[in-house]
Amino acid sequence: MLYLLIKSLHIIAMVTWFAGLFYLPRLFVYHAQTHDRIGIERFKVMESKLFWVIMTPGGVVTLLSGLFLLYLMPIWLKQPWMHVKLTFVFLLMIYHISCWRYLTQFSCDLNRHSSLFFRWFNELPTIALLVIIVSVVLKY
Repeated sequence: MLYLLIKSLHIIAMVTWFAGLFYLPRLFVYHAQTHDRIGIERFKVMESKLFWVIMTPGGVVTLLSGLFLLYLMPIWLKQPWMHVKLTFVFLLMIYHISCWRYLTQFSCDLNRHSSLFFRWFNELPTIALLVIIVSVVLKY
């Protein structure tokens, strides 16, 4: 029962985290295209709230519940599919930190990237999600 509750929490937190990972870079696309002060300030507020209120707590709970699941099922650490999953989770953590870096640059009006850059940047978590889901479901 505990295992299923933690697994449910893990999935819910992961969906929350990915909502932010997908949406924040999309906001960066629009922010990079915006030139009026009111619009820029609006994006700063939206980005900050998304990152600190939704995305980061979702990521933290995903990681903590995932670690607890590994504590409950340590045999998973010997399976190749878990190595693949953990590798991509690590890459997502780097991506999350990159989002924080870009958020900070935007908040200081120091963005140096185009909207096209952020369009491509926005695709990276999709690749990670596909690899993680397929590896977990297929256990391969």
